[in-house]
Amino acid sequence: MNNTIEMLARWADDVNYAVTIADKECKIIYMNRRSIETFCKDGESLIGRNLMDCHPEHAQKIIRRLLHEGGSNTYTITKNGVNKLIFQSSWKYNGEIAGLVETSMILPSDMKHFNRDNPKS
Repeated sequence: MNNTIEMLARWADDVNYAVTIADKECKIIYMNRRSIETFCKDGESLIGRNLMDCHPEHAQKIIRRLLHEGGSNTYTITKNGVNKLIFQSSWKYNGEIAGLVETSMILPSDMKHFNRDNPKS
């Protein structure tokens, strides 16, 4: 049982996309390996730094809204010739908004799309 609990606690450490978690005060409290590789110079973690320092003003406005109202924000970007999906979502602890989770994953240029509303696709 303890092994399962530890595995669940560390599930994001080595997934193949960036996971960054901040608390309600926007202090970065977790970065997985891919997040550190993606966002940190020389592999140095940004844990303890303010999430707002990493985002322009228009993005800060969205983050403040998510931390106040909850919900999520999803968009795609192209950076250094690579397409990525960004998903930002508030997270809760005991029913109260406790912070923000941001995932960033590379989208393959030949990514398939299936329309599950159309059984023939």
